[in-house]
Amino acid sequence: MLRLIAALCLLALPAFAVEEQVVLGLSQDRVAITADFNGSEILIFGAVKREAPIPEGDPLEVIVAVSGPSEPVLVRRKEKKFGIWVNTDSVLVDSAPSFYAVATSAPFKEAITDTEDLRHRVSIERAIRSVGAAMHIRGAQSFANAVVRIRENARLYSIRENTVAVDEQTLFRTSIEMPADLTEGEYSARIFLTRGGMVVSDFTTSIDVRKVGLERILYTMSRQQPILYGLMSLAIAIAAGWGASAAFRLIRNN
Repeated sequence: MLRLIAALCLLALPAFAVEEQVVLGLSQDRVAITADFNGSEILIFGAVKREAPIPEGDPLEVIVAVSGPSEPVLVRRKEKKFGIWVNTDSVLVDSAPSFYAVATSAPFKEAITDTEDLRHRVSIERAIRSVGAAMHIRGAQSFANAVVRIRENARLYSIRENTVAVDEQTLFRTSIEMPADLTEGEYSARIFLTRGGMVVSDFTTSIDVRKVGLERILYTMSRQQPILYGLMSLAIAIAAGWGASAAFRLIRNN
């Protein structure tokens, strides 16, 4: 009897399997930061793989979230005392992505519920992790909000609603603009399929962002051989100053 029950359960498993899965494509999975790098745009496209007809009811929505390497951020509050702006309280935000962009096929609140957002950390506010601050610091949450505000103004954080095109609940595409001042590292691209605000499937891939060429050589030298890097910078500055002075004397004499 136990074997019969187990066999019936195994036969029933496919009925509860995920019916919709993401098949993803990227226009590029590597971004090269060169001396003349002024930003990049990545086209993200894909399809929904199904083994059954399109489910009836709520339409399919797609959310794309691209995030850069996360690191702690120390945020300080400035206050004016005796006519001088000074640093007062400070809070260490435990983890904040260097870059974060979200694109949705519908208004964000319609594409995903608050519960699912909390579970998967999709929104910008949920992507930042701040465990807590000292009890005497007032308005500790405002420090995390300040990180969001500053990086939104720098175009490092953005949420773009209704920018994912979905065709026949099967094909989807969008583009993510990446600014010039990117942090080097591995970026994560997450795609969520939702119905009625509930996540029915998700997929994650990575985008490699690295300095190449002269930029890479100088960056590596500044980290691994700082003395040599400093001497080389000093020599270049002296040579540039001498060259400018010589050119000015030549022009003046003529």
